[in-house]
Amino acid sequence: MNLLDELRIESTALLVIDMQRDFLDPRGYAAKAGLDIAPLQAAIAPVRRLLDATRAAGMMIVHTREGHVPDMSDCPPYKLARSRNAGAEIGSPGPLGRLLIRGEPGHDFIAELQPAAGEIVIDKPGYSALAHTDLDHRLRVRGIDTLLLSGITTEVCVSSTLRDAVDRGYRCITIGDACASGFSDLHAAALRMIAVEGGIFGTVASTGQICAELGGRVVA
Repeated sequence: MNLLDELRIESTALLVIDMQRDFLDPRGYAAKAGLDIAPLQAAIAPVRRLLDATRAAGMMIVHTREGHVPDMSDCPPYKLARSRNAGAEIGSPGPLGRLLIRGEPGHDFIAELQPAAGEIVIDKPGYSALAHTDLDHRLRVRGIDTLLLSGITTEVCVSSTLRDAVDRGYRCITIGDACASGFSDLHAAALRMIAVEGGIFGTVASTGQICAELGGRVVA
C-alpha cells in the first residue's frame, strides 16, 4: 500500500526533528563532537520546501529540539559520559553557550527554519520525540494518525522517533532527502531498514513527492 494515496491533511502532521544550531552550526555540539556537518546542512533546503508546502496546505507542524534543563537533572549519566568521550560534553561551555542546554543560543533552531506562529515546539531530553514529552497526547487530541518525518540525524533521532511512533500505531512516511546524517552509509542503511518486511517502519518518500501531493491542497 502506498501511504501517499491515503495522505489526508487533517490527520497528518509534519515532524521537523532537531534542526538546531548545536547540530547545524560549525560552532555547535555536532562539530565539536567531530561530525561532518556539511551533509547535515544539506537537509536544510528540503526541509524548507516541506515547510512551505505543508504550511500552504494547512497541515499540523511540529518542531523538536534535543536538549537538557540547565541543572541537567534530565541527562542520564551514560549520555553525559558518552558526550564527554566524544569531546563535546553536554553542558560544557562553547561559542553558542552550554552545549545542548535549553535556553542557550545553540539549542535554538537555525534562522532558516524558525517555527511560524501556532506551530508546536517540543523540547525533548532524549532521541525519540515521543519519549518524556507530551507529543503523543497533542497528536491524538488533533486526530493525527500519519506522520511525515524529516530532520536530523537519520540514524539517531529520526530513526528513534520513527520506531517509537510505529509502536504507538502511527502511519509513518520518512522524507529521505529531508533527513541527513554525518555518515552516508548510516543514512542509507537507516532508510533501507524502513522498507523491510513489506514496510515494517512505513515508507520512504522524497520532498518532491510530498510537495507534488500537497500542491493542490492550499488553505484559502
